[in-house]
Amino acid sequence: MSEAGSGRITKVVIVGGGTAGWMTAAALSRLVAGGVSVTLVESEEIGTVGVGEATIPSLLDFNRMLGIDEDAFVRATSATFKLGIEFRDWTRLGDAYLHPFGTHGRDVEGVSFHQLWLRQRASGAGDPGSIGDYCLSAVAARRGRFNRPSANPQSVLSTLSYAFHFDAALYAAFLRNLAEQDGVVRVEGRVVAVDKDPDAGSITAVQLADGRSIDGELFIDCSGFRSLLLGDALRVPFTSWQHWLPCDRAWAVPSARQGPLTPYTRATADTAGWRWRIPLQHRVGNGYVYSSAHIDDDAARDALLAGLEGTALGEPRQLRFVAGRRDRLWEKNCIAIGLSGGFLEPLESTSIHLIQSGITRLMTLFPDTGFSTVETAEYNRVMLREYEQVRDFIILHYHATQRSDSPFWEHCRTMALPESLQSKLELWSGKARVFREQGELFTPDSWIAVLLGQGIDPQSFDPLAAVLPAGETARFLAHVRDMIDKTAAAMPTHEQFIAQHCAAPMRQSA
Repeated sequence: MSEAGSGRITKVVIVGGGTAGWMTAAALSRLVAGGVSVTLVESEEIGTVGVGEATIPSLLDFNRMLGIDEDAFVRATSATFKLGIEFRDWTRLGDAYLHPFGTHGRDVEGVSFHQLWLRQRASGAGDPGSIGDYCLSAVAARRGRFNRPSANPQSVLSTLSYAFHFDAALYAAFLRNLAEQDGVVRVEGRVVAVDKDPDAGSITAVQLADGRSIDGELFIDCSGFRSLLLGDALRVPFTSWQHWLPCDRAWAVPSARQGPLTPYTRATADTAGWRWRIPLQHRVGNGYVYSSAHIDDDAARDALLAGLEGTALGEPRQLRFVAGRRDRLWEKNCIAIGLSGGFLEPLESTSIHLIQSGITRLMTLFPDTGFSTVETAEYNRVMLREYEQVRDFIILHYHATQRSDSPFWEHCRTMALPESLQSKLELWSGKARVFREQGELFTPDSWIAVLLGQGIDPQSFDPLAAVLPAGETARFLAHVRDMIDKTAAAMPTHEQFIAQHCAAPMRQSA
């Protein structure tokens, strides 16, 4: 598209609903007051994936941007609070660790806390315990407790960070209500054809099965794995990462609640993949993500059902996918958000974050009808880099294992790594250095939790960790650990907090 004669965009068309479509619509609804029409086309005949029920803390920023009252959101979506993810059987059968949100301890004179912890552990002068003992989110999660962080930076409670588990269908409905109140128009219909400008190749309209035509200037592809606009119409290639992330199918099923509401997601490694457990107020979400090259569908389904803690509330539903992403997420006048642009399995609950990230960067680089190639290139550069960074973090979980009890784990343990991940591991293996690249989603605390949790110990530690005498380091660690333990013990239980602030109304469980 030429930038000559460019003008203001007045018509935005979103193809597809679900979480991606309605998050996009809710964010773009603020443009309606400025004279921009936002139309969302979706069909009730087409289901949504709906497995993204666990999130990471960045969603709080999105909800705040939309002015959403958090307690109202939790009630409307039957949500619970999430302080991290528990990983079972990833390093060895019987092992478990927590990847918590928030920080570990606090740095001292520019020396990272984990370096002080490593030095104390290596000294032999008293066991400093687990690194998780120094993270409030981890300790509170283990105790089944929750409270919101303090705004006072001097308070230990200010170090706590959290996200949510919620019903993805209820969240989409919640956002739909907000978006339609702000003027977004929903059109019921199934897209059967896409019209393109014969010269520029850009999209001009989508044709519906009933003969209607929806024209626009900017098109957002939220059509899921089908990628109707970016993939089918604009022919943007897809790059597979299946050689690093071999899981290509999942079974998902809800089950009845049993026991207390745990404030964390659980990911349990299995013979040919892993099983998730996501506690909501009205049910528990369960799934088995697996490699069809290492287990057949029926066996995977049986393994999922056998591992349920409560009664299944329906028949398991199968999903098929390939890990990877389109080579470009913005092409001409079309931007793919969500599964239409790429897929990374929900091991670290990043699907909704990547939707949010695409929306946020679209708002930052919102185009005119000239569709600047410089802005398009920048959007693609930043988004593709983020997909690769998240990819590397997920690959780490599979590769950093001592398991060789099945062909699947033998493959993961011995596979060649992306150069970007290999470099991070080499830097860590020396003196436990972890650096966060500009815009990188996962913090050093996240990398440290997973690296140590999966048994990847460094050879040494930062020599500057000797800035404190050994005895003083031991006293400092004991003080931090004690303060975190006492703060967690004083919190209400997760269930008490929900009952007091944001209990959802009774609803059907399935």
